[in-house]
Amino acid sequence: MIVNADSAQIYRDLPILSAAPRPDELRRVDHRLYGVMDGQQACSAADWAAMARREIADVHSSGRLPILVGGTGLYLRTLLHGIAPVPAIDPDVRQKVRERSVEENRQELLKRDRDAAMRLNERDAARIARALEVALSTGRTLADWQQKREGGIAGEIDLRPFITLPPRDWLYPRCDKRFAAMIDDGAADEVRNLLKRQLSSRLPIMRGIGVREIAAWLNGEMSREEAIAAGQQATRRYAKRQYTWFAHQPPVEWPRFHEPLDKDSIPRALALLWGTP
Repeated sequence: MIVNADSAQIYRDLPILSAAPRPDELRRVDHRLYGVMDGQQACSAADWAAMARREIADVHSSGRLPILVGGTGLYLRTLLHGIAPVPAIDPDVRQKVRERSVEENRQELLKRDRDAAMRLNERDAARIARALEVALSTGRTLADWQQKREGGIAGEIDLRPFITLPPRDWLYPRCDKRFAAMIDDGAADEVRNLLKRQLSSRLPIMRGIGVREIAAWLNGEMSREEAIAAGQQATRRYAKRQYTWFAHQPPVEWPRFHEPLDKDSIPRALALLWGTP
């Protein structure tokens, strides 16, 4: 049983651009939490963790093994170790924060939570907005709330973690090839349909890798070739951030596999996963 742990594949709007499992793959084995949300909704790590806990419990109750697959580290960390019990944000505060520019929010955050403002990337609109709305709505910093976490399942399960960190000179060309293939397979039609809905640019679905680049092509701001090159670059940059996170953030005892993943290396990968020689 495969349970999705990818923040893009949870939406039904971009199955091609998010590299969600294909129909033939879905028929071969039961998949959970793929394409279960509409793009007009914002799925938080807490939302996903709550859904994942239910799916894992259901799979266990049937005597089967749930296999979580995906590269959204925040999702996995929230599921395993819980989330800070931050109260619901005042809707008026949230609306005010979300309507302002990232720089306006950052300047306000410098006054309310300077440590967070200095730590966060100055272009990270989502995390800056989150830190600011927590400070404004609760009177406490997000770091203060995060000292206590609730709802994690790490102590209740027998976890077999496995991290793939293939060579970057093998990974990046595959990223480039896959993005170009997505364009040929219909990713542009997905983005075109998404743009017709005129959703807020702040929604996670609108910040998906490749959405901005393909939208620029569809709007006549880039050529097809320029959009592909820009989308490939955005994909490589994201892969680099993912690679760095999984190389350093999870516990050191989690096994890390550094070879290219192919039919020859899979037996060695499985041996590392199960701790066999």
